[in-house]
Amino acid sequence: QERELAQAREIEQAYHKLEVAHESLKSTQSQLIQSEKMASLGELTAGIAHEIQNPLNFVNNFSEVNKELIEELKEAVSKNDSEEIQIILKDLTDNEGKVNQHGKRADAIVKSMLQHSRASTGEKELTDINALCDEYLRLAYHGLRAKDKSFNADFRTELDPGLPKIKVISQDIGRVLLNLINNAFQAVSDVKDPQVLVSTKRLEDGIEIRVIDNGSGIPDNIRDKIFQPFFTTKPTGQGTGLGLSLSYDIVKAHGGEIQVNSEPGIGSEFIIKLPVS
Repeated sequence: QERELAQAREIEQAYHKLEVAHESLKSTQSQLIQSEKMASLGELTAGIAHEIQNPLNFVNNFSEVNKELIEELKEAVSKNDSEEIQIILKDLTDNEGKVNQHGKRADAIVKSMLQHSRASTGEKELTDINALCDEYLRLAYHGLRAKDKSFNADFRTELDPGLPKIKVISQDIGRVLLNLINNAFQAVSDVKDPQVLVSTKRLEDGIEIRVIDNGSGIPDNIRDKIFQPFFTTKPTGQGTGLGLSLSYDIVKAHGGEIQVNSEPGIGSEFIIKLPVS
């Protein structure tokens, strides 16, 4: 009887230790994932600063022009020159439209940053994948350029104009795109004529996104490992090794799939397929 009780206590203690270890592991995993998210936000920040400067310059310039036009308008009014008044009013209206356009562009960039940094709500929303691809391609490039002015690469998009909006957790898909695009740019950093292409295409039952580079490619012996947690070819301190693993999990959670084609010395191609509904 006592022996059975002792064994039961040992089993209970073992279960308790296992539960504690499991909770600790979940906490560590959560911290690592958050660390990966903050690292990607850091990579975005420099690109955002560059991208937001452009529309702000437009806003400032058109505001200065409008100040001058207002002075000219006052003069035209004092002279009762109705023809000049109409011309100036048209210029003011046109410029105000441009101020509004570029102000909205700056607002969209800030919203993109906030969306990327906040914790995922888990809510899917209709998302323009073409816009997301275009946004993150430019932000990733300018982010890398801000860290290393010597870095240059040709980058372009081939976006299917007939691509439907699909319901996704946009900040999560944004993280996937940022990770794949950053990897692509890093892969071409030592190439003579570096090129990165992001394309989209409508499929019968969903959509397809491709991130293509002409870098050194992925060696055969590690291609099957790249989506495994903590696997990385980056030097110590330059990544958690969770980027592609998280990307894989996010795409799977959306009912999609992610594949890689690569040929050493030719380049790599990451293919994401997502369902429409």
